[in-house]
Amino acid sequence: MQRRLAAILSADVVGYSRLMGDDEAGMLIALKAHREACIDPAVEAHNGRIVKLMGDGALVEFASVVDAVQCAAAVQDGIAARNAEVPADKRIEFRIGVNLGDVIVEGDDIYGDGVNVAARLQELCAPGGVAVSAVVFDQVDGKLDLAFDDLGEKRAKNIAKPLRVYSARLDGAEPAAADPPAEPLALPDKPSIAVLPFTNLSGDAEQEYLADGITEDVIAALAKNRWFFVIDRNSTFTYKGQDPPTPSRSPANWACATSSKAACARLATASESPPNWSMRRPERRSGPSVTTA
Repeated sequence: MQRRLAAILSADVVGYSRLMGDDEAGMLIALKAHREACIDPAVEAHNGRIVKLMGDGALVEFASVVDAVQCAAAVQDGIAARNAEVPADKRIEFRIGVNLGDVIVEGDDIYGDGVNVAARLQELCAPGGVAVSAVVFDQVDGKLDLAFDDLGEKRAKNIAKPLRVYSARLDGAEPAAADPPAEPLALPDKPSIAVLPFTNLSGDAEQEYLADGITEDVIAALAKNRWFFVIDRNSTFTYKGQDPPTPSRSPANWACATSSKAACARLATASESPPNWSMRRPERRSGPSVTTA
């Protein structure tokens, strides 16, 4: 298996399905014209390699992260210029994400987390914009005549940790604003409980799905009890891979912290740090076995 460090550009057409539904033939002609006039020349000028072209996007590899960001900006500026006289509902706009990371090489294709993060950055990007990861920003900051806006940390599908996202400020663009801080939610009248993700301590990455499944089962089982308000998994899984919050800072009256090779749970009230109840289910060979402390 061959690996290498690469800068990856992931581009996607905004509203591709709608545009194809409105005028399939016209859309394909216009998309091909954009590629020939903007995308292909920019990739070649910045020493990139088009890994693959999909119907609604492209994946491009660069040896230099500076080249990757310059290419992305050139593509977006070129597309914007071509769209200037096009009605808003007919415009073909792209979202572009750029990441720097380790990739797995298989023939002419590339895979791996570096590619996945670039694709997620593209999904988090505004139409007509360029979104880059923190590692890309660190590498290009001060090397390009291009300003960036810090959009803060964002959750992305199938990416364990939040992504720090920066948006390139292209010609004529207004500064992008980070999401406003969310207002704290009022606690419900009935007791609430948050089940934090189980931690896989086995050393076997394949067991990660088992750990997540156990956590989801616990959440689902507790949710059947009408006496509890259970925090949903989308909220509690933001703490996956992180130190759990102290109970007094969690959005629940009770916090259930989970961590073990098999299954271990600790329950603490929001007003005290030491747990006042715990239950451990050790690994077992046969028959149920539960011990409490």
